[in-house]
Amino acid sequence: MAGHSHWANIAFKKGLVDKKRGKLFGKLARYIIVAARRGGGDPAANLALRYAIDRARKASMSNDTIDRAVKKGTGELETETYDEVLYEGYGPHGVAILCEILTENRNRTAGEIRKFFEVNGGNLGSTGCVAWMFERQGIIQILCKSVTEDRLFEIALEAGASDVRQVGDLFEVICAPDAFQAVTMAIDAAKIPTESAEFVRVPANTIDLNVDEARAVLKLMEILEDHDDVQSVTANFNIPDSVIAELEADS
Repeated sequence: MAGHSHWANIAFKKGLVDKKRGKLFGKLARYIIVAARRGGGDPAANLALRYAIDRARKASMSNDTIDRAVKKGTGELETETYDEVLYEGYGPHGVAILCEILTENRNRTAGEIRKFFEVNGGNLGSTGCVAWMFERQGIIQILCKSVTEDRLFEIALEAGASDVRQVGDLFEVICAPDAFQAVTMAIDAAKIPTESAEFVRVPANTIDLNVDEARAVLKLMEILEDHDDVQSVTANFNIPDSVIAELEADS
């Protein structure tokens, strides 16, 4: 496991997400607002909005809250203007970290994120300092029980996907950003339910961490992800299974 999958699938992280459900709703609402502002309020015609709404529903956000977020995005209701920013830096032990941000106050957020890096053994860098280490990809996740691998492989590759792989109890369909819409539409047309469909940044290479190094890096990752303006955090670390087991035993 590495990159987005590694961070998302660390076992003890689910407890953190559950404890911060209110904060999660705020982040999902911003995601909906920005998607609706970019492409309109009709999920049938705005793929990004449709998947933003799907994510919100899977997190048990109410329909009323989702509708308000869509109306804020289309201008029917008042809301703040959010800027999209990518912050880049190095965490402890040379781990490269990317933070995708939606903020209504760039200066405040930059100062807060910079302090998080500095206090936790890292430093916030300039634009482009680590982004080159990551490739942007579309990833669609599907429960293995929902479809056979052969059928999914045939549908996805015919639509332009580059790979299908199994990660635990999920299939991940990988595609280039320009093939994302065609692949997701083909999967939908085949009536295969998806767990998630999003763009992620995947590291070209990873750094293996021992127990002490992993604790330091995960501490910074958790602090960053807890910030209201941070939509996602990606890094280029790898934690061996034996180290994950030790971390889980401590949690």
